[in-house]
Amino acid sequence: MRTTGIHHITAIAGDAQTNLDFYANLLGVRLVKKTVNFDAPDVYHLYYGDAAGRPGTILTFFPWGEIRSGQLAAGQATAIGFAIPTTSLDYWQARLDREGIPTAAPEERFGESVLRFSDPDGLPLELVGRDVPAGRDSWASAPVSSVHQIRGFAGVTLLEARRGPTEELLIGQLGFQPVAEAGDRVRYRAPGVGPGEIIDLLVVPNSRPGIVAGGSIHHVAFRAADDAQQLAARAALASAGYNVTPVRDRQYFHSIYFHEPGGVLFEIATDPPGFAIDETPEALGSALKLPPWLERNRADLERALPPLSAKS
Repeated sequence: MRTTGIHHITAIAGDAQTNLDFYANLLGVRLVKKTVNFDAPDVYHLYYGDAAGRPGTILTFFPWGEIRSGQLAAGQATAIGFAIPTTSLDYWQARLDREGIPTAAPEERFGESVLRFSDPDGLPLELVGRDVPAGRDSWASAPVSSVHQIRGFAGVTLLEARRGPTEELLIGQLGFQPVAEAGDRVRYRAPGVGPGEIIDLLVVPNSRPGIVAGGSIHHVAFRAADDAQQLAARAALASAGYNVTPVRDRQYFHSIYFHEPGGVLFEIATDPPGFAIDETPEALGSALKLPPWLERNRADLERALPPLSAKS
């Protein structure tokens, strides 16, 4: 398996409307799919990304409503980085300030400027100044000018008690390569050229136990080009001793799941078929979409789910 980087990241939120307001209205990423958690269909599954929902730009949420806050610790993915143009850092600092979003002082990391803040549920986020081209799928209706729009993932940080076992998986099974190191942080890069090619490993040997709940990352998914590559990866992981799930149909991609040695839940997801299989590209995210096996329950699910407005 030689993944080209992150396919998507899934996190846990509280209130669905608050989540939508923050990501679509403030950060300016597009809601590309409004569906349900296939394993708990009385809960939304919201997908955000660029205009087309390309792999490497997709951040998804399970908004559970009333839920306890998580606690960050080793064995979790702990911070999501979004790539922005290097010239846009002041714009985003001012935008967050106007909305009353506290930010940490900008810091330099591996030659890039990083602006750290959190979403309404406490999920750690970072805006990373990077020399990235204008997104080919910028969202024309975004509340953020295309000049300053988020360009997909800059990467994700994994907090680990030990470096070795997780590094062995990243390099030996997924095809990442170490490219930089400073203090207790090691950076790895996938061979892809699009967004989401970076993983940072932050090693904290004596981290306290954590809780994955509100404001936590649930899992990190890596890209497989197609079903054949995913099946080959599954076989290789199983041979290496990982407990890998069977392939699961997530409607917009196919998925397998396993825990990496430090405890973070990983997924390998196929690039196809994508989000335009049940909506036109222009209408992405505008209607509640259900998989065929849940359509018979649509009326009950629509009554159970809280109302959700694209703009408030």
